[in-house]
Amino acid sequence: MKGAVLVVEDEQAIADLVRAYLRRDGFDVVWARSGEQALEELGRHPVRLVVLDIGLPGIDGFEVCRRLRARTTVPLLILSARDDEVDRVAGLEAGADDYVTKPFSPRELVARVKAILRRSGGGASAVEGPLTADDVELDPASRSVRVGGEPIELTAREFDLLAALLAHPGVVLSRDRLLELVWQGGFPGGTRTVDVHIAQLRAKLGRPDLVATVRGAGYKVEP
Repeated sequence: MKGAVLVVEDEQAIADLVRAYLRRDGFDVVWARSGEQALEELGRHPVRLVVLDIGLPGIDGFEVCRRLRARTTVPLLILSARDDEVDRVAGLEAGADDYVTKPFSPRELVARVKAILRRSGGGASAVEGPLTADDVELDPASRSVRVGGEPIELTAREFDLLAALLAHPGVVLSRDRLLELVWQGGFPGGTRTVDVHIAQLRAKLGRPDLVATVRGAGYKVEP
């Protein structure tokens, strides 16, 4: 087995479809019908990734996402019928690593799950050896980041984004280039996705000047 995926979905037909395809690919699956149940199940199982619907009974998926992020960095993929940009951005700001809209291809969903897990298991790892800028240290081998010697918890996307920037000191990376490096070519939120993750990364590092915005061009880390 490839580990457990927590599927949070109140519609049984969709949950059954997602579970069937994940199990076919070797994953164990834990199913939760509500946000409250999802938070309970997360404490009971060593989950590798969460697939989360937004339109849940009780607390909605955005709130579940925020609560999950407050207690864990486990990768999280939102699966939702809401396809407006505002919802995709809200999902990213709440801490999601990916966003898939319904109707969806179950094969593509499983492929996205596997891609996220590759990254969270060492995917930034075209990079070899530790990377540093000022007092920020990133170690690809252990997937760890320290600021001023203190460990900082980042999501898989945030880690890979920081790794991409640190691996190109002084180089301006466009939003499209960062999408290629970190999201492997695209994301439903488009380049706005990069801006949201940069903002989250700056806030977590507590070093707002580390990643500079180059107006009309992209982002860079000074060597």
